[in-house]
Amino acid sequence: MIGEREVAGFSALTLSSPNDAVEAAFVPSAGMVCCSLRHRGEELLGQRGGLRSYVHDRGTMGIPLLYPWANRVAARRFEVAGREVDLDSHPELVGTDPNGLPIHGLLSAHPGWSVERHEGRPDGAVLDAVFDFSADGRLLDAFPFPHQLRMQAALSAGTLRIATIVRASRDASVPVAFGYHPYLRIPGVPRSDWSIEIPVSESLELDESMLPTGARKPDVIEPGPLGNRTFDDEFVAPLAPAKLELAGGGRRLALELESGYPFTQVYAPADDDVIALEPMTAPTNALVSEVDLPVIPPAASYEAVFSITVSG
Repeated sequence: MIGEREVAGFSALTLSSPNDAVEAAFVPSAGMVCCSLRHRGEELLGQRGGLRSYVHDRGTMGIPLLYPWANRVAARRFEVAGREVDLDSHPELVGTDPNGLPIHGLLSAHPGWSVERHEGRPDGAVLDAVFDFSADGRLLDAFPFPHQLRMQAALSAGTLRIATIVRASRDASVPVAFGYHPYLRIPGVPRSDWSIEIPVSESLELDESMLPTGARKPDVIEPGPLGNRTFDDEFVAPLAPAKLELAGGGRRLALELESGYPFTQVYAPADDDVIALEPMTAPTNALVSEVDLPVIPPAASYEAVFSITVSG
């Protein structure tokens, strides 16, 4: 089933399971952010500052796409894939972290998405939207790689699956370093009682600026209650079909990195009742370091898929 509803003054397109137990809402005019994922009417995504803050203040909420890079990069001007990136060409496009490093890409809440399909299916619904990166001169000044970006969201039974496809133009290769931040929560259950199961085995060492040093080490996250534990750590992603799980109150959220996401960041702050299990196509700062950076040749494409299954 499909629908449309207003969220904080913005039009959101909805996808619903046949029994209406699960509903996802996306806002094409605000970067295609998934602003809501509801189970039996209860919100499963952290709203943080809300949709208005996301649009006007570069806040974070829901499941935002971080494009063309996730997390931080160490420089504002650098060469990658044979071209010069100049983030100072249009500084209004670039957010910064507390250390002044560019963070979370250039497309936060960008209104340039075009919906090509929003339709119901016997087992749920699908939403297909495209963004022509080549059509925005400011974006090409900053990140000079003409290409098309596509997001396909499908809801079937209790599973929301999001596929993201980057298709290079015939004229240039495209470096790939995007990611998502699904801010998950268990409504009605204290954070300390949430249970996590995140089957990682290797972490990336980060410096004081939260940039990878290049070193890696064996590392695990002990399964069990979240308690008062906090995280802001980067890992080599577990291979599918391994799942990153959050549970509590008889409800379980299972995030699977199905393809194209070899890294993940786990973020659980002390001051907000959310945990972000973040799909990443490349490690933090890969555009600058070029470590484990996918680069697709002209006219080729890169597809990455993750899913969230709700049960209970």
